[in-house]
Amino acid sequence: MSGPQPRNLRVGALRPNQLLHTYGVGSVADLPSLSVLTLGLAHWDLTHSTPVTEDRLLTAVRRRLGDQVESLRLPPHLPETSDLFADWTRVGVPVALFPTWLRCSDTRCNRLAPADSGLFELLTSPYQPDRVRYVHSCRGNGNSRPTAVPARFVLACDNGHLDDFPWSYIAHGGTDPGAGHSLTLTERGSTGEAANIFISCECGSRRPMSVAIGLLAERSLPACRGRHPHLGSYETCDAPARTLALGATNSWFAMQLRVFSIPRAEHPVDQVVDDHWRDLGVLAGLDEATAKKIMQTQSCWAELKPYGVDRVWAAIQRRNKAEPGDTPDDSGNLRKPEWRAFTAGTSTELPDFTTRPEPVPPQHRSWLREVVLAPRLREVSALYGFTRIDAPEWDVLDTPERRRAPLTVGKPTWLPCAEMRGEGIFLRLDEERVAEWEHRPEVKQREKLLVRAHDRWRAQRRLDPEEHPGARYVLLHTLAHVLIRELALECGYSAAGIGERIYGRMDDTLGAGVLLYTSAPDSEGTLGGLVSLGRNDRLGGLVERALEAARLCSSDPLCAEHDPTVHARLSAAACHACLFAAETSCERGNHYLDRALLVDTLNDPGSGFFAR
Repeated sequence: MSGPQPRNLRVGALRPNQLLHTYGVGSVADLPSLSVLTLGLAHWDLTHSTPVTEDRLLTAVRRRLGDQVESLRLPPHLPETSDLFADWTRVGVPVALFPTWLRCSDTRCNRLAPADSGLFELLTSPYQPDRVRYVHSCRGNGNSRPTAVPARFVLACDNGHLDDFPWSYIAHGGTDPGAGHSLTLTERGSTGEAANIFISCECGSRRPMSVAIGLLAERSLPACRGRHPHLGSYETCDAPARTLALGATNSWFAMQLRVFSIPRAEHPVDQVVDDHWRDLGVLAGLDEATAKKIMQTQSCWAELKPYGVDRVWAAIQRRNKAEPGDTPDDSGNLRKPEWRAFTAGTSTELPDFTTRPEPVPPQHRSWLREVVLAPRLREVSALYGFTRIDAPEWDVLDTPERRRAPLTVGKPTWLPCAEMRGEGIFLRLDEERVAEWEHRPEVKQREKLLVRAHDRWRAQRRLDPEEHPGARYVLLHTLAHVLIRELALECGYSAAGIGERIYGRMDDTLGAGVLLYTSAPDSEGTLGGLVSLGRNDRLGGLVERALEAARLCSSDPLCAEHDPTVHARLSAAACHACLFAAETSCERGNHYLDRALLVDTLNDPGSGFFAR
């Protein structure tokens, strides 16, 4: 932790994937007694940060941020030992205290002041970092010093800025008298409403928090200062500032790119050599004896050692003679190479990509073309920015550059990433059957309704017109959601732990596939409960139950009769009771869903792909 407190002070622990999904750069982590902000990439020490090889993801990142991005890296880490003063205690992700205003937790005091005002003392605890806290010098119950807790509110804007709440400014009705004024934050009643929370000054000025929330905030709050506390910088901003409760879920939304590691070679040793070709490529031009000596000094030798020096040298030679067209896909579409890997029709046995075709259940052969079980998958995700107030639209549109908050001052040369390993089931629908369904008059009519809602949704947000993803995507997306719900009942994983990957229109490739998968960090994978449900003897009944459950929603007839054009929604017959999934599961934020394109509904019995 850095800032007005001692540096290199451990204040807690987070899992690696949390640093991308929940508490990444610029986010506020609520620890037991502290609230801290993850600092920008320039503050990170990369000495113990491991580079991750994933060329397709790095290429996609460079398309967005520039060619200066050199690598993807895991968060800094050293294994823990029993020595609480060893090097591992000083390795981690840097954070700073935020908000910098604290309040005494003693209800008889309620003093509100900055952490560096001299009123609060930081108590460290090297043996129990979660007990690091600030205390106030007043004496509470039992003559002990009460804990000083983070102030409850902060300011933010939809351009990604974050700032301390202007406590003195609000308490004095729009003026800041400066130092020398003692503030308190008190609460009346038990509802926690803003109207019952008061900011008071010893000079007699007093205001409720309600003046800084809602419509009143437009007249009460100062202009946004354009502050990026994770970077320590300010910039010009014309967006209005908004009051957020500390820990609000809309204070930070990750912007990520994700890919699955797919095979680029037939044999495992060739795959590993290809993964580390950036380091091993220089050896190809050396004589054999010298190259074999040098390769054993490379950082990737631990992965290559099991194959032996001779086999590795032979793989380097094969890779060096490969045609230029054998390089990783550079088309910008991350799904097309994955689609080709899953539909290859052959089994694959690699450490990070293991697949095997499974016979299609007899009762579903009319529409289901392939089933592929994937006992081993590796997903790599990179954080390239974040937004506040409003979430990025999950590929529905390109988030405007002004809304994307940067991870560092200037252009980044590296990005944090996380590795997840798990398992999945890939279902490939019959493309001819899907194409025939797309051209049915009932489907065309339903699609026109969804397109009108899509256009109105974009118009309300003053966005340029953009093509609707089409009925095919809505069908596949809806099928994925109903299957996720049914799989969660059978496989032992929660619905929030099962993700989706939709393969529809991919540039010049037109597919019809769905990957349902689960993954976990800090492990060698998952336990196989999901893959077991993809077997021939179990998948058929599972799909039938999922489709039957989708035919009737507990919110029908309201759900089935929902007209998306009325409120400009991107989903039609869909709600939390039947289709909506957790944010961690859905790749489109529960947009583009419609039960009517999947099955018969009360309001539209003719346009479903699985119509009776």
